Amino acid sequence: MASKGDNVIVPGTKLEKFLCMKGGRGESSYASNSQAQALHARSMLHLLEETLDGVKLNSPEIPFVVVDLGCSSGTNTINIIEVIVKHISKRYEAVGYEPPEFLAFFSDLPSNDFNTLFQLFPNYGGSMEECLAADSHRSYFVAGVPGSFYRRLFPSRSVDVFHSAFCLHWLSQVPEGVMDRRSTAFNRGRVFIHGAGEATAGAYKKQFQADLAGFLRARATEMKRGGSMFLVCLGRTSVDPSDQGGAGILFGTHFQDAWDDLVQEGLISDEKRDAFNIPVYAPSLQEFKEVVEANGSFTIDRLQVVKGGSPLVVSHPDDPAEVGRAMANSCKSVAGVLVDAHIGDRLSQELFLRVERRAESRANELLEQLEFFHIVASLSLA
Repeated sequence: MASKGDNVIVPGTKLEKFLCMKGGRGESSYASNSQAQALHARSMLHLLEETLDGVKLNSPEIPFVVVDLGCSSGTNTINIIEVIVKHISKRYEAVGYEPPEFLAFFSDLPSNDFNTLFQLFPNYGGSMEECLAADSHRSYFVAGVPGSFYRRLFPSRSVDVFHSAFCLHWLSQVPEGVMDRRSTAFNRGRVFIHGAGEATAGAYKKQFQADLAGFLRARATEMKRGGSMFLVCLGRTSVDPSDQGGAGILFGTHFQDAWDDLVQEGLISDEKRDAFNIPVYAPSLQEFKEVVEANGSFTIDRLQVVKGGSPLVVSHPDDPAEVGRAMANSCKSVAGVLVDAHIGDRLSQELFLRVERRAESRANELLEQLEFFHIVASLSLA
């Protein structure tokens, strides 16, 4: 994606062509701001391993296929795949078989920074000679698969284990009507669902339901009989869709106020602000369950809400400046590409500077109130 100037508007229908976490390894990149996700993932490893214990073991002559959907460009996805490969290998060894060959597919939208991801692999980060020398020690083969996980990505009955963490709350598009001034769902004055009206919240909920249904249809065709799927996404404990919990604090407080600052300072118009919305929806447990049951292709082996903690990882919680930077970088790492595309790099920098200043002034409050809840689902074919 290339954007120049300050008046770039990317149509909602093109969202999947450029939506991605912030690439590279800079201060505001996803790779440098995904420590919280790593901590949350580690706290749920025992749940993942329970899912893996239920996977059918085929002949060791048949390659075992693992897919991480929404892999992004940090080390978290690599670590999870290694956990899966090691756990399945031990299961084969426990029944007296040599482990099969493993194939790991890393999948995300085409705009994902796959280059940074593959450079992070231990065997790929050095010289060509080092890579070649280390090749024989790799425990699995690797491939990248660009594309939206709301559609088919793999051949029928080809995948043993699907894993997806912290991704399914990202919608395939900004919901219909949310940025249309003629619609009852128009999200006037806001850039996120948090605190929005009933019609806006309903549009977000409807889009989530349609997206998750598409995701399940695709996986139901691609998964092998006896395979399993382990999913983690942002969730909420409130029955009110407009109360988005931790996601609401992340995008509906200082981030929202920073947009209003730009409007009040005359840097952008209110129409420009109203033409931007974060395509994220944290569902309730019941909403998630209803979509899975309506699909009918999967048995729910586990479905629960897990407290994930804060997305802000700081070394000195008593330093307001560090908390402010962490908040700004956290927002920028996941939404920066969208902001850049909408208002350009220069105004994007101004926006996140205001996020940082506002978060710094309310640092203690942020650390006390900002926490995520996750929906954890383990599914197998019905």
